[in-house]
Amino acid sequence: MTAEAGAWADVLVRHQLLHTAVLAPTGQWLVQHHPDAPVRVLAGATAMVDLAAEIQHRIRTTRNHAR
Repeated sequence: MTAEAGAWADVLVRHQLLHTAVLAPTGQWLVQHHPDAPVRVLAGATAMVDLAAEIQHRIRTTRNHAR
């Protein structure tokens, strides 16, 4: 699960959907949406994958409303 979360974090940062996503030694993920946004602490790999799903849902919903 950690590898999957890491892959999603890389994709989200690469596509500029997150400013940063860092895996902490504790297994928590530190994410920041924009450079000036507060850092959000995610409990673990599952929370990171859930965040990726939320972002995907938001993107798809926005695209469907734009049509």
